[in-house]
Amino acid sequence: MPETTTALNLIDGSWTGSPSVERRNPARPDEVVVTAPSSSASDVDAALAAAAAAQPGWAALPPPARGAILMDAADILRARHEDVARDLVAEEGKTLAEARGEVRRAIDVLRYFGGQGWLTEGDVLPSATPGTTVFTRREPLGVAGLITPWNFPIAIPAWKTAPALVSGNTVVLKPAELTPLTASNLAAALVEAGLPAGVLNVVHGRGSVVGDALARDPRVAALSFTGSTRVGLGLADVMNARRGRVQLEMGGKNGYLVLDDADVAAAASIVAAGGFGLTGQACTATSRVYCTPGVREAFVEALAKAAESVVVGDGLAPGTTMGPVVSYAQLAKDVSAVSEAVARGGRVVAGGSSAEGLAFRPTVVTDLAADDPLVRDEVFGPVVAVLEVPDLDAGIAAVNDSAYGLTAGICTTSLSAAHEFAARAQVGVVKVNRPTAGLDLNVPFGGVKDSSTNTFREQGPRATDFYTWGKTVYLGHS
Repeated sequence: MPETTTALNLIDGSWTGSPSVERRNPARPDEVVVTAPSSSASDVDAALAAAAAAQPGWAALPPPARGAILMDAADILRARHEDVARDLVAEEGKTLAEARGEVRRAIDVLRYFGGQGWLTEGDVLPSATPGTTVFTRREPLGVAGLITPWNFPIAIPAWKTAPALVSGNTVVLKPAELTPLTASNLAAALVEAGLPAGVLNVVHGRGSVVGDALARDPRVAALSFTGSTRVGLGLADVMNARRGRVQLEMGGKNGYLVLDDADVAAAASIVAAGGFGLTGQACTATSRVYCTPGVREAFVEALAKAAESVVVGDGLAPGTTMGPVVSYAQLAKDVSAVSEAVARGGRVVAGGSSAEGLAFRPTVVTDLAADDPLVRDEVFGPVVAVLEVPDLDAGIAAVNDSAYGLTAGICTTSLSAAHEFAARAQVGVVKVNRPTAGLDLNVPFGGVKDSSTNTFREQGPRATDFYTWGKTVYLGHS
């Protein structure tokens, strides 16, 4: 059994706190991976004081110099790539291949936003007044509070932290309670790259304590949250009441449409990748599929075979293609969601039960009503419901019939159908003949409806918009 490590708070450049909360390995629940503090509101206060004091000096640093620190942190993280990936597997549960890919994503995010330090922000515009030049500037907001989830424990902290920092803000990060070690690995790389004390602070603990304290403190000018819709909307209420800026990325119940002209084998592979990859624990995971009559039977058979071919187990074990779920609570939710659907008349054609420990087999369920809870509610596990629709129009309507609007996809060989779907799907990201999960870091990401605040997007060149405000300057020179 490996030696248990600790994940401490980072406040004003010092690693501090009394570790008291254990995080166990989802693949080996008897193994304690890391212990972390259960921080108090006073810890948040100290972190915010450090961030507020450090912000003017950090903002005064030229943007290329801020970006250079992100670049150096990327190099440090790359040198530790394998160790960080294995830490991620141990505390979150995904496969080593998936963890390696996520760490690679964090490295690339740091490099991308490091490069943003060399890009000009603002425009020079004509003025109607002679002898006058008009230009715009982007200014940092101040202190940003970041609350991140357990399912992407290094990628999401990276893609929130990097644009905030390169824009001249300081940060207080609250990582997920289930994944303190991976977030600490990111913070350590930034500190070692030369980030000044107080510019990045990390406070571990319960969302109801740490997250709530961040939302209520007037020193937090902006709060970016990724997590459940219920918690996100509650935080938004607090931020809106004090006119703070808030960015929410929340739940998803992502639909996929498979038309009669689709390649059934390819469609099943695409849906399996979106639904069972990452153990289905992604807000962009495929969770409901609508097939037109000509392909429904063949598609269900192909998807069931794809589900049965998945090897569930320890993410570090050779041959494993899907890791365990993250916790006993999540396992209970998966089991309950499927058993209750069966009680309502659903038919399980693959999976539907737990394996050893926290492993849950990839599951395909059919014969459900369109308004069945398994079709409507987010499960956050490797569970896919398959329904039938008569045609393209009905399929688009079914995909849109959801409280969520994050991603959606279509499998078709018709360019016309693809464009029609892309135009009418009520989601932030549309995938054509590609899995709903999996996103490029240089393009905007976000949703509509209960999936997002649908204001400022994450990732890509406009990710810094959330962390800055615009100023117009009139410069008279005659």
